[in-house]
Amino acid sequence: MIRSQETRRKASAALRILGVAAAYYGAGEIGLLRRVTIHGATVTPLWPSTGIAVGCLLYLGIGIWPGITLGSLVSSATLADSLTLSDFGIVAGNTLAPVCSYLMLRRFGFRIELDRLRDGVVLVFLGALAGMLISATVGTVLFVLDGKLPVRHFWPVWAAYWAGDAMGVLVVTPVLLVLRKARLPRAGDRWLEATALAVASVAIGLLATRSELSLFYLVFPLLIWAALRFQLAGSAPVALLVSVLAVLSATEGVGPFAGHTLLEVMLNLAIFNGSVALTALLLAAIVTESMNVRRRIEQACDDLAEVVDQLAPGRSAAAWPSRYEHRRNSHGP
Repeated sequence: MIRSQETRRKASAALRILGVAAAYYGAGEIGLLRRVTIHGATVTPLWPSTGIAVGCLLYLGIGIWPGITLGSLVSSATLADSLTLSDFGIVAGNTLAPVCSYLMLRRFGFRIELDRLRDGVVLVFLGALAGMLISATVGTVLFVLDGKLPVRHFWPVWAAYWAGDAMGVLVVTPVLLVLRKARLPRAGDRWLEATALAVASVAIGLLATRSELSLFYLVFPLLIWAALRFQLAGSAPVALLVSVLAVLSATEGVGPFAGHTLLEVMLNLAIFNGSVALTALLLAAIVTESMNVRRRIEQACDDLAEVVDQLAPGRSAAAWPSRYEHRRNSHGP
């Protein structure tokens, strides 16, 4: 009986690792569809695999790191005819970066509900910006040592590498955290408003990333709308959609990205996608935290009303909750 349970436990762990590897590889193949070459080094404007890796670590724990290594190894194998020592070094950097991000998030008390401003700040600055310094530095140094990149071009390639990895965490990981709480919509949900937000996001996202008039700023009212009304469940998908549309336009050299050098395009894209992700994530965290504080205050008021009613039955305390409920309902959800 004990041996059977141990076998099932090991089989379950192996399946989780293989699942993580498949997800990492699949996301990497999507990212490689829009890869660019800067001074002979191949980088991606958005590397979704880092977001998959950090999200899986937050869900499943540190034990699934071999899945990240396996997925990264298979992704590297698809880019080269044969794996070299530097490729294995890049795989090690791609594994170490999300693992360090996860450990830093755990160290600072990150909650996967992302219901506090603190959680949003920690995910942005430690999980994405700080953690991905490792993969970018290891990868770019190995490009130089392998002779694929001249030393004088180190910093442009490093910046593009780091931005792509960081954007993967900023854009993809919040969507994975939202999927954890995904459920079938109820009849009372705001179907009309959600549909309007989805349609507007596609239309305005295409206009902002395809127009030559530099209309990037049009996407920010969408992000504010999504965060205020739907919190992370609305802002994270909108941010992902807008970022993907921006990557498509940038790699095609159209819209506001037309007429610029590759380095200028990568810089503009990184700044835009970073601004979108920061706005979506932090604003949603602020709104969620504020709503949770209000709910706790309301619950405390309800509890206090019950206590007063028990101490003085039949007096004005009984009327207070109804007045309070009227005031609360008048402020909306």
